[in-house]
Amino acid sequence: MTNALLEVRGLVKHFAVTRGLAGKKLFVRAVDGVDFAIRAGETLGLVGESGCGKTTAGRLVLRLIEPTAGEVLFEGESLGRLDRRALLARRRSFQIIFQDPFASLNPRMTVAEIVGRPMEIHGIARRAERDDRVAELLEAVGLRRDQLGRYPHEFSGGQRQRIGIARAIATRPRLIVADEPTSALDVSVQAQILNLLRDLQARFGLTYLFISHNIGVIRHISDRVAVMYLGKIVELAAKRALFEQPAHPYTQALLAAVPKTDPRRREAGPVLEGDVPSPVSPPPGCRFHTRCPRAMAVCRNEEPAFRPLADGRQVACHLY
Repeated sequence: MTNALLEVRGLVKHFAVTRGLAGKKLFVRAVDGVDFAIRAGETLGLVGESGCGKTTAGRLVLRLIEPTAGEVLFEGESLGRLDRRALLARRRSFQIIFQDPFASLNPRMTVAEIVGRPMEIHGIARRAERDDRVAELLEAVGLRRDQLGRYPHEFSGGQRQRIGIARAIATRPRLIVADEPTSALDVSVQAQILNLLRDLQARFGLTYLFISHNIGVIRHISDRVAVMYLGKIVELAAKRALFEQPAHPYTQALLAAVPKTDPRRREAGPVLEGDVPSPVSPPPGCRFHTRCPRAMAVCRNEEPAFRPLADGRQVACHLY
């Protein structure tokens, strides 16, 4: 993709595990060949069932964990080639919002210390001006200046996530990986956080990789959507195209599983049978063929290529 802020090429992450008394060494194929790109200012939603590799992919993008293979390019620069000092300097440009607002904040630090810590690490603000900068960030996420000296246990879940968001934007990053940032919150609070993220994106020119298993959340915030299944992306398309006319059978099944509030739209969709295969020993051919209602003989033996279609979307399916 031209003018991509972030480009991921052939990203792979296998985790070694041991099983049995003999200690047999096996590999969990958490991410097994992923390609995508994100333009500056857009939101790419990464969606799929739990355990499909979404969070691992997000952490690989930030080099929080090292890939087994593949390459991540940020502004055209390969992150894998950076040494520790160069990577630290680069980290100012990309940050993460964690899923759990209770576990992601240090209970022994005040809000001023939590949000101000990234500024201290990157030398953005001196101690004298840091509190003023932190206060401005708190106001930007909907909190108050007089809450600077409070500790995380004094806030609700939604307020804690706002603190986490303030910490993420403290270095004025260009890219934020949002890893299920609303899944631990009440539905009413989820909407507030999503609207806040969109407002901050417009205000600060942010780019998001937004990870979620919630199709409704992905539909609300994304510009484009990547659907992931068992370590691989099976479909990537503009939001409107994907939701109005999903191409991959797995995407169709995901959308059909969303509850409909309008009784006139409760049409029957494809029903998935069986469980998700183990990422330790994924099936040969197309990984979805064991559950796909439209599987063909070729699906059992040959892995489908991730190829573009006429409407601009990319799909990994032998039907196309």
